[in-house]
Amino acid sequence: MDELVIQGEISSHILTLRGKQVMLDRDLAELYGVETKYLKRQVQRNIERFNDDDFMFITTKEEFAILRSQIGTANFSKTRALPYAFTEQGIYMLATVINSSIAIEISKNIMRTFTKLREFSKHYNALAKQIIEIDRKHDKQYKELKKALDELITSSEMADAKVMGFLK
Repeated sequence: MDELVIQGEISSHILTLRGKQVMLDRDLAELYGVETKYLKRQVQRNIERFNDDDFMFITTKEEFAILRSQIGTANFSKTRALPYAFTEQGIYMLATVINSSIAIEISKNIMRTFTKLREFSKHYNALAKQIIEIDRKHDKQYKELKKALDELITSSEMADAKVMGFLK
């Protein structure tokens, strides 16, 4: 499969939970070509690698309900256990416990995808700053123009009033 296609598929599974970009256990299991229960079992056998929230966390019931409503797939309706959410570091750690050639290749592509997302984010943030600066300049110019027009209207009204004899 083409690397860009794989990275596109991977990026469609990256979600934001608790302010972190994560992938869910079921999506990783599918990409790795293993069952979700096998993936979870490997995590539990090596829990010392994953027991920090910056590697992996178990979603809450509320988060799971939101995910079900947003994603809305039939696979989620069959799921009883709360999904594990893996951060980029957790996915890297996961590759060390799911030891297969597919897992290694997919992990490389996942890392590349996260890197590209960070690069995109940097460019996006720079562009957003430029847009904000342009808006500020235009806002300042607008205020100056409005002030000049208000002064012009006021002086024009005074001139009209003089012509009509209201002011001396």
